Amino acid sequence: MNEYIFVEGGMIGTNRHVIGRGLRQMLPMICLLLAVPVLAQPDHQWVLEKSTLTYHVSHPLHDTDGISHAARGKVVCHVGQCDVLIAAPVKSFDSGDSNRDLHMVQTTHGAQFPIISVRIRLPESAFGASTVHCDLEIEFAGQTVQYRQVPFQEVTEGIYTRISGTIPAMLSDFKISPPSFLTVPVKNEMPVRVETTWRPM
Repeated sequence: MNEYIFVEGGMIGTNRHVIGRGLRQMLPMICLLLAVPVLAQPDHQWVLEKSTLTYHVSHPLHDTDGISHAARGKVVCHVGQCDVLIAAPVKSFDSGDSNRDLHMVQTTHGAQFPIISVRIRLPESAFGASTVHCDLEIEFAGQTVQYRQVPFQEVTEGIYTRISGTIPAMLSDFKISPPSFLTVPVKNEMPVRVETTWRPM
């Protein structure tokens, strides 16, 4: 009979085989979060409390949304500069069709590159404004792509800060060949809606 320990976002069995499998799955995200640069004791830190990431692709016959709530994230601020990292497993996106989701993972080389990550660096003074324009660096499908001055909306409620916006991604940005349905490919546009809630550590 397996026992379980609870960690943020789920649980892992204490059986050594279950633990090993769980840690292997979590390791890329843990390494990414630990890679947020901290040259000295940080002035402020925030952790991602909850998130919804939604990609949208369009075909003449239908539209598809894939949704993930599995992202982890951290913000580290030091000497007025903040580094933001959000990471999610590629296979965590759910479009409501398991065959489509499996094909998405294959098309984006998810087995080889299992994590999609978003990095942002901006001045701490930018926080507190209703709209923040961010320069993003996204790693996905083995490619690293930058997007400049993407607007995000910010709302603070008590100790929580909600930040949301849409990344104007394209399949071609990541060298992904558009999947086809009935020989007709989906559109190149793949906007990603980001909705996050942060709390101080």
